[in-house]
Amino acid sequence: MMSTNFYLHLISRKASLLSGILLFLAFSLSASSHREAPLISNDPLADNTDLYAFRSPDNPDMITIIANYIPAELPYGGPNYFSFGQNIRYEIHIDNDVTTPGDDIIYRFTFDRVNEDPTTFFNIRLGAQNLKTTYTMERSTDGGVSFDVVITNGVVPPNNIGPRSIEGGAGLGAPDYRSLMTSAIENTPQGESVFCGPVDDPFWVDLGGIFDLGDAPRQSGRVRDGVAKYNVHTIALQIPISLLQKDGKDVSQATSILDGDFVIGVWASASRKAIRTLQTNGNDPDDSGAWIQVSRLGMPLTNEAVIPIGYKDQWNFQTPYQDLANLDTYGNFFYNPELALYMDDSQFGGAVPAFRGLRIQSASLGSYDFRNGHDGLFGLKGNPALAGSALDDAVFGTLLLPAAGSPRSVDLWPIFHTGVPNLIPYQLASGKNGNPLAAGKPFINNFLPNGGDMLRLNMAVPATPRNDPNFNSLGLVYAAVLGLTDPTYAGTTNVQFIPNMDGFPNGRRLEDDVTRIELQAVGGVVLAAIGLWYDDYAPGSSASPVTNLLVNVLQYSTGVEANDAAFTSTFPYLAEPWRGTETHAPTE
Repeated sequence: MMSTNFYLHLISRKASLLSGILLFLAFSLSASSHREAPLISNDPLADNTDLYAFRSPDNPDMITIIANYIPAELPYGGPNYFSFGQNIRYEIHIDNDVTTPGDDIIYRFTFDRVNEDPTTFFNIRLGAQNLKTTYTMERSTDGGVSFDVVITNGVVPPNNIGPRSIEGGAGLGAPDYRSLMTSAIENTPQGESVFCGPVDDPFWVDLGGIFDLGDAPRQSGRVRDGVAKYNVHTIALQIPISLLQKDGKDVSQATSILDGDFVIGVWASASRKAIRTLQTNGNDPDDSGAWIQVSRLGMPLTNEAVIPIGYKDQWNFQTPYQDLANLDTYGNFFYNPELALYMDDSQFGGAVPAFRGLRIQSASLGSYDFRNGHDGLFGLKGNPALAGSALDDAVFGTLLLPAAGSPRSVDLWPIFHTGVPNLIPYQLASGKNGNPLAAGKPFINNFLPNGGDMLRLNMAVPATPRNDPNFNSLGLVYAAVLGLTDPTYAGTTNVQFIPNMDGFPNGRRLEDDVTRIELQAVGGVVLAAIGLWYDDYAPGSSASPVTNLLVNVLQYSTGVEANDAAFTSTFPYLAEPWRGTETHAPTE
């Protein structure tokens, strides 16, 4: 007869196996950003919140990439303050060559945590930290086949608990919190700078209004930045352009400020082991099995405002390099985005009064209808006028004009999945003389046609100084405004630097108001910029194409237009984390 202990052991093994399988399934379906998807909302330590990539304004030979994790950290959230998780791979991925499959460069971060003084319930006491966190950074330049260890025992500053813990003699005795951040910056022999630690959440958005059926700006009551005075944990890298460029070229070797050889695609992820077994003795769980991606982020707000709830978990289990193969599943969410229904009076526009200033072209130039379910530019398919343009099937037309009833395949889909080439029709209307298929003024080239959702940045485009009077949080949208209306730029079709050409969606700067820009883009502003004007413009007339409908779109605002804390002028540019002892009433 088998013993009772044997049966208990067998049951325990089965229970452990079952819990591992369930955890595997949960992690296999996880997603990302500010609690964007159902399953990842239960795993905040592995949750991507935001991703930024921009040419460093104070160091033009460098690119800064910032990947943030752990949403909505309360600064006073003790005694167990948030920190990077153990047994998680945090990765920043870079594609710099579309002819090679998958990633070309990967930065991998893993973190270790230790309680230096387990005899106290305080997080910091007498110079000891609970938890003290350090990191290892590895780099791969062969797409993840092999990794080299670059940094070991990198310092993660503690949470900004309060003055007694940080500056006090019974705490760390630091001069101030900023000094902890500065001293934690690591520099590598290859010229990279690295910072990992808590910071102010640099994103801003009226979450309450947006998720109240699109009430942004709020039609009654005051707007409120839903992430104001919350913190996140950041991984910030500053990398020489020559390390990121596919041939090792320095930016001085670029043929122009729109040189296509300097385009990179960037995305971030977090991965966990497939199986987690909980221990009954209170020890840490046992993690084993294969690494499974549980979170990813490229373009901001993709999973939040484009992918429907039923697909969010699936979306983040996949890599961007699987997006094109799954175009039948995800493509229509971009070709006919849900948000566009609320910017169309023939659909549900009247039900969302906050979006009244955003109205998509239904009869642009008297012919082209970009509302959901209509054909957009598909009626031009095969027209000799498309020869040599990006819409030519012999060029990229099979991607950009895939089928009837896919109106936003020419603007929204490429912004998220290929970038935009410096080809007709993707040039400013300046110099086109009313014909959107004529050559115009170049203003973007971040084309990397791998079909995956990621931030794309042309590293050759100069950085706009932050003290430039034309620096603007509307990014590339404002560059288009200047290129169309300012005589300095509108009088020629030559390649010319226009302030904010380095802004979103050509990369993403910390200051870019991405929520506003993306809503304007859904409202058709990119189409207007290239000469597909709004319906109140009479084709062939001498009137200005800057019509009331276009002005309405440009003036649209969610009501929250800047971060709650000032950015700094040097790496890592982020504001220090909010202090736990400060007043944390949300800003209005």
